[in-house]
Amino acid sequence: MTSASGNLTWEPAARHTELLAPAVVDALGHAPSAKVAPIDATLADTAAFCEAYDVGLEHSANCVVVAGKRAGEVRYAAVMVLASARADVNGAVRRHLDVRKISFAPHDDAVALTGMEFGGITPIGLPSDWPVLVDSAVVAAGEVVIGSGIRGSKVLLDARDLASLPGATVLDLAVPAREA
Repeated sequence: MTSASGNLTWEPAARHTELLAPAVVDALGHAPSAKVAPIDATLADTAAFCEAYDVGLEHSANCVVVAGKRAGEVRYAAVMVLASARADVNGAVRRHLDVRKISFAPHDDAVALTGMEFGGITPIGLPSDWPVLVDSAVVAAGEVVIGSGIRGSKVLLDARDLASLPGATVLDLAVPAREA
């Protein structure tokens, strides 16, 4: 049986800031339960990470950056869903952000705007004016593993910390992941 902690050794994030992106370090006060563990950066992508470190998909939450447009204005947001689901970007997310067009933010934009590595982007430490949309199933999952802002580590925290981040809203945002 898999768990959120898997086979990693987790330490308080505040004691190991070298394993976090600078923006994440600056925002750690918003995630008091955060612990961090180093990982092999080549295994940062969700499926590889969960398999290698024995973390269940139901305990791994992905952060995707979306860009929506309305009347020429671009609105960015972070969307958190469990790895066992996918975000309803064109439905629930688009409606919540009140945009006409929405898509995943381009790779270079996501990296430049967050100051984090692609594949490690996390909602902790995002620009303060960004909405953070957290799927209700993430909060219900209890402890979850998320990115740390870099590919070489992961953060384990109580998902309620995500719901209390600045700009966070808990919504029903996910649909089941497509079968391969």
